Amino acid sequence: MSKNTHIILALALIFLLHPVDIIAGSVTDQVGRTLVVPENPTRVIALAPSITEIIYDLGQEKRLVGVTQYSTYPSEAESLPRIGSYVRLDIEKIVALKPDLCLAIKDGNPKHIVDKIVTLGIPVYVIDPRNLQQIMDTITRLGSLLHAEQAAAGLVSDMEKRIGQVEARVKNGLHKPRIFFQIDAEPLFSAGTDTFIHELIELAGGINTTAGDVSYPRYSWEDIIVLQPEIVLISSMAGGLAPEYLLNSWKKWNLLSAVKNDQIFVVDAELFDRPTPRLVVGLEVIAAIIHPELFIKGENKTEE
Repeated sequence: MSKNTHIILALALIFLLHPVDIIAGSVTDQVGRTLVVPENPTRVIALAPSITEIIYDLGQEKRLVGVTQYSTYPSEAESLPRIGSYVRLDIEKIVALKPDLCLAIKDGNPKHIVDKIVTLGIPVYVIDPRNLQQIMDTITRLGSLLHAEQAAAGLVSDMEKRIGQVEARVKNGLHKPRIFFQIDAEPLFSAGTDTFIHELIELAGGINTTAGDVSYPRYSWEDIIVLQPEIVLISSMAGGLAPEYLLNSWKKWNLLSAVKNDQIFVVDAELFDRPTPRLVVGLEVIAAIIHPELFIKGENKTEE
């Protein structure tokens, strides 16, 4: 018997000796798995920062007993017990918190760790949002699981309204500028077609210069000169470097239209890298940068 097997058996024994009362129901999660979950989960662990954020948005933070590292939004989440990072989950800490439900994300949580948690008798509901519409589906599903249907409906309605406002406004734009979104630095990475960033650029009335099959393609400066972006958006977390350094690294490339016309902007990374309702704020930010003439100066939100 392997060491890992011994650990799993020991953890399973701990869980059995300290059971959580569960009145269960059968549900299907966002990746098509059928599982039994508590009727009213009261000890929930969020296995990704985005899930923590959505639970707070739903007003159900009282159910949270554990979150992952970097679950820093909202700030109240910083006081919750940590169970490792979303890619390096600590099973012993998870079991010690005696959860009656874990909420996982397919794009991030390792499947073999999720499977181990399930073998310990802890239900794991997996979400897999790939675009804004699926984020809204995620919110609806979690609202149902956590008895927050009304809050979920309100969040979805607000997202739909604000997305619609941006779409209606940018239809009046006379030009769709070419956008380069810098996700990381040294080396330079951007966003392909199958990403939230691509969707936000398109909805905001721009053209993603790095659209393509590779989700996060890598570029050299020579490649970028060929792409000739008219606007450059730089994630504030790119390479962990200071915004001024990131801006200055572009300004020396005066062959670029974006540099010549001073169209280089550092944007808040948290508005673009997590599948949560805040992506709509990211959409509003991009739209205001691309089409400042169509939006109220100094405001991210469109007019009511």
